Amino acid sequence: MKSFSITDTGRVRNNNQDCVLCEENAVGCFPNLFIVADGMGGHNAGDTASKMCVRVVSEQISISEKRTPVGVFEEAVMVANQQIHRSANENVDYAGMGTTMVATTIFENVAYVVNVGDSRLYQYSGELKQITVDHSLVEEMVQSGELRKDEMRTHPNKNIITRALGTDTSVRPDCFEIGVKQGDVLLLCSDGLSNMLEDEAMEEVLKKNGDDLEQAARTLVDQANEAGGKDNISVVLISI
Repeated sequence: MKSFSITDTGRVRNNNQDCVLCEENAVGCFPNLFIVADGMGGHNAGDTASKMCVRVVSEQISISEKRTPVGVFEEAVMVANQQIHRSANENVDYAGMGTTMVATTIFENVAYVVNVGDSRLYQYSGELKQITVDHSLVEEMVQSGELRKDEMRTHPNKNIITRALGTDTSVRPDCFEIGVKQGDVLLLCSDGLSNMLEDEAMEEVLKKNGDDLEQAARTLVDQANEAGGKDNISVVLISI
């Protein structure tokens, strides 16, 4: 397995509220751990929320006594949500803060995935496939038939998320289990990438640079910036 991560402020925002973890070594019972968190909130609150998410999730995984990867992930998300929510209530500077999160761990030929919000995980096996489902208003509109999938990126309400860590006393993550094989590439990203680039453009980058994860990741960030760079951009690439 090889991996590479990069996070970029973009061309519009003044600070980077994304946080990533790219750990190829064991974290608790997990053989590896990869996370992208995209914070939200004024001042430094979003930055605080995303960093707290990555820290607490990884710490909880390292001490968890749960027996299944899904159980470990669900427990870690619950604990992180509680801590972020408590900090938001105790500190006026952090009021209303929250964060999205997508994470994965890979056991040989199986990847376990968890997500809250609209940060995504894709699987590339010759073609790009979105695995996670956004917790967002526009995704709900797509599911109900009000909106086409290709209209999501340009919809005026594309940034309204319906689920996040820290915004309520509890949160329900989605969990996925997918088969992976040698040559596959997993892409984790914040919406600063997926809102700027069509899936076809991301697929083309991986097709051309799939053997060079650093080049692929930097190209994705560059193209997102060239398209406007309206948000922070985070990318984690994992080659099986």
